[in-house]
Amino acid sequence: MTNSILNDPFKNKGTGFTQAERQQLGIIGTLPPKVQTLDEQATQVYQQYQTKPSALEKRVFLMSIFNENRVLFFKVFSQHVAEFMPIVYDPTIATTVENYSQLFIQPQNAAFLSIEDPDSIEESLKNAAEGRDIKLLCVTDGEGILGIGDWGTQGVDITVGKLMVYTAAAGIDPSQVLPVVIDAGTNNESLLENPLYLGLKQHRVRGEQYDSYIDKFVAAVEKLFPDVYLHFEDFGRSNAAKILNRYKDHQLVFNDDIQGTGIIVLAGIIGALNISKQKIIDQKYLCFGAGTAGAGITMRIFNEMVAAGLSPDEAKKHFYLVDKQGLLFTDTPDLTPEQKPFARSRDEFENPDELTDLLAVVKAIHPTIMVGTSTQPGTFTEAVIKEMAAHTERPIIFPISNPTKLMEATAADLIKWTDGKGLIATGVPSAAVDYKGVTYEIGQANNALIYPGLGLGAIASSAAVLNDQMISSAAHSLGGIVDPNQPGAAVLPPVSKLNQFSDTVAKAVAQSAVDQKLNQKPIDSVSDAIHNAQWEPKY
Repeated sequence: MTNSILNDPFKNKGTGFTQAERQQLGIIGTLPPKVQTLDEQATQVYQQYQTKPSALEKRVFLMSIFNENRVLFFKVFSQHVAEFMPIVYDPTIATTVENYSQLFIQPQNAAFLSIEDPDSIEESLKNAAEGRDIKLLCVTDGEGILGIGDWGTQGVDITVGKLMVYTAAAGIDPSQVLPVVIDAGTNNESLLENPLYLGLKQHRVRGEQYDSYIDKFVAAVEKLFPDVYLHFEDFGRSNAAKILNRYKDHQLVFNDDIQGTGIIVLAGIIGALNISKQKIIDQKYLCFGAGTAGAGITMRIFNEMVAAGLSPDEAKKHFYLVDKQGLLFTDTPDLTPEQKPFARSRDEFENPDELTDLLAVVKAIHPTIMVGTSTQPGTFTEAVIKEMAAHTERPIIFPISNPTKLMEATAADLIKWTDGKGLIATGVPSAAVDYKGVTYEIGQANNALIYPGLGLGAIASSAAVLNDQMISSAAHSLGGIVDPNQPGAAVLPPVSKLNQFSDTVAKAVAQSAVDQKLNQKPIDSVSDAIHNAQWEPKY
């Protein structure tokens, strides 16, 4: 009993066990005599946290608390959400992903699945879940981690971090979540050559074997956890949309890179248009970096234009996709299914062969919105931004590539180059910018503002699926929070109020599900359903 209770992060209270509990559990003498309250423990943890000299050391320390005592971890996290977010998740998590095998201590209640052993999927999930009632499962195959690429089984850290944010922001019970990594190999040669790498030492499996494995995985998840919300995270370009499209119409699934990023960018655009007093149907949208995230965002904005009254054919005329080869045309080789609907015809342009770089495209089309998901740092140059700003009164510019080292431009430069007219959001936290007597608050296009509330709303409403109407409701609930009359107002609400806005999003999503009769259980009050689905960090 002693070992089991003190080594179970879901039950361990550490010095929070009362004398009576210590007697009852047979742990007298295994802890210091002082009994601490949860608040006292949280204060002590935060003081220790502050002594750590680097972001990485801070994260390693917090992970040790997470592995020992979930209640204590989330108590401290809830008290310092804005400060901890970049430590627990992006951008610091990129470093821990890259060094996961070297830093490995314990597996953090995650499930590690191997594509070479499909027969053990169900057993592995059962073992990792430890008999817990799993309501939320986050899975990756590690191929498209953040903006840093293929990290194989080390990508498991992303699922752990993502689920932490679900709990801290939306109150999802940490005992009801399960992080999962599917090891399908890796094409990262540095990992294959690293003797410490803990994943399969082989190149990535593709095609029928991979697709069959994913089918078996989803079937096992549905069998073991019938009410689960299945979150796909950081799959590669060739698989992400394919997997989402295969299941989204009949199961409760979500892909944050495709849907989540699209929702937060749409929310930011709605916030920006509230400030500029313009309509979405009057915008020209340029996507720079047309991979999984870029194409997913484009489709979300396209759907919003259609919902606003444009026909699909009219709406498509408002979109331009730029990738490494320049503007994407209908005859561009190897277009993905997600890129094809938005590829342009060459006969639309006088000199189509010259549209091979961002500046040339901006000069040719005069976009009003430009979103960067390229992971190409510094590509939103002064020349590009000034050209854009010369042709639109309030340019909407979102360089959302992350981590910080991969940003297309800094917020300070964008404010300066647009003479304060730009409506800016970045993918990583950006400090406020003082320019010509105005303080410009910079919104963070952080999916954490959306996906925790989205998941909570879907789970609380017992939704059968997550559809476009629910997603649009989420974006509008967040984008409508902006104060358009405040000089320098951010286009998105601050991450520091994550808990509050997650509730706002959750209620909008749940209400949409109920209105569409997608709830599988009766719901009398959406607010009560949300409240009843939430967990608080307390003993």
